[in-house]
Amino acid sequence: MTMTVLALSDVAKRFGPTIALDGVNLELRRGEVHALIGENGAGKSTLMNILAGSIRPDRGEMTVDGQGYSPTSPLDARERGIALIHQELSLAPHLTVAENILMGLEPASWGWLNREAARRKSLEVLASFHHPEIRPDRRVADLSIAAQQVVEICRAIAAQANIILMDEPTSSLQRDDVAHLFALIRRLRSDGMSVVYISHFLEEVREIADSYTVLRDGQSVSTGSLSAVTNQELIVQMVGRPVENLFPSRQRLAPDQVLLEVRDLSVPPQLRHASFDLHAGEILGVAGLMGSGRTEMVRAIFGLDPAQSGAFRLRSKAIAARGGSPTLRLLQGLGYLSEDRKGEGLAPALSIADNTTMTRFASCSRWGWLDRTAQRTQTEGWIKQLGIKARNPIQPARTLSGGNQQKVVLARLLHQKADVLLLDEPTRGIDIGSKAQIYEVIADCAREKKAVLMVSSYLPELFGMCDRIAVMSRGRLTSARSVDDWTPETVMLAAIGGKEPEAGVAANETL
Repeated sequence: MTMTVLALSDVAKRFGPTIALDGVNLELRRGEVHALIGENGAGKSTLMNILAGSIRPDRGEMTVDGQGYSPTSPLDARERGIALIHQELSLAPHLTVAENILMGLEPASWGWLNREAARRKSLEVLASFHHPEIRPDRRVADLSIAAQQVVEICRAIAAQANIILMDEPTSSLQRDDVAHLFALIRRLRSDGMSVVYISHFLEEVREIADSYTVLRDGQSVSTGSLSAVTNQELIVQMVGRPVENLFPSRQRLAPDQVLLEVRDLSVPPQLRHASFDLHAGEILGVAGLMGSGRTEMVRAIFGLDPAQSGAFRLRSKAIAARGGSPTLRLLQGLGYLSEDRKGEGLAPALSIADNTTMTRFASCSRWGWLDRTAQRTQTEGWIKQLGIKARNPIQPARTLSGGNQQKVVLARLLHQKADVLLLDEPTRGIDIGSKAQIYEVIADCAREKKAVLMVSSYLPELFGMCDRIAVMSRGRLTSARSVDDWTPETVMLAAIGGKEPEAGVAANETL
């Protein structure tokens, strides 16, 4: 029988009146990938932080290789062979790639840093990922979110940990990088390394993990071999109820009024050309690989990035593509949800109420003064509608789990009452139960004749939610076609630069 390298028994943690963990049991064996599954707020990240030495548990026992384990700091945990890859990146953006990868492990002689040795060591780790954007001497702040995620993973590998804790490690990776990561995990597993792996994608869990533990409301409710359980059984264990239909049923209607027209938009070098119409009551999906120009297109429409050329019409009225600003776009009835929740989506130090109402303070103010009672009441309504797990509206947003933070970002967008919603990866880091809620909210927006543009890397989401799909490839957006004219295969073919399906041709005849 394979040796147990990590064992948890009755681990619990409380933050004031909030119970984060209330009796977690888990066993990790040598050379095993163990999936930790659960809804947002179930306690997964809290458990990871306890294992990594960032948080002390209130009760429970932990052992590593049969010896008692009670780390006093992340450094203590690393010295015991445990490294954590955070869901929210924990890099030093002002430092180089090599300095981040080797932080605390810097090769030195007589107190002086050996930069050449540091470069060689970082290149050895980076060789696992064929990512030309990442160079040892490049500043981390200048990298894309996906590239920063790779650096985070490489830092844990460089520490030569025996146990690696991975909290949503693929959330910002495109498929090629995910394949490289999985190949690396398999190699580490064959060398006897053990991995605790958190992911909301059950198909991803099945691809890489051997066993699982489900957390619900801070307790471990099920554990076993993944081969012995179905996805539906896992979902029931996660949310405590069956989730029959992940995507809401929607009646596709004839195209309504065009709310937004975009013509010949370009934001060099990432976005070369994009043209499309967005109708009232429509959900238009945009697929494509990360770095293809999807995010740059949405940011330019909202005025966050300067457009080099292009023309917009909003409700048949021409508006300037160049010189726009987010403030102006808010006044014009556009709303934006960023893919970068931590960097742009939230003001983490502010309350849930402030984050929810900040783009429309007029709803809860009089004569320029904020009415805190009205603000709190309005926020409580959104907390209830979106199922945000929070103590109260004045709780700081930074204290919420990642998925609940994403719901706060969506609550702000809905509170704003925009007519045109620009959603960039709206369900990234969201558990299955919460996804179903958010999909219903997005569908409700379409039923209310709002126009929705949804950028997503998750193809089932696009096919389950959208009326039409367009694909971004190397900075160029294909024409938008009915979802019935596409298949996952033809979307991927278009994304890598292949031919898009012809209008009116059955999707399964295009390959």
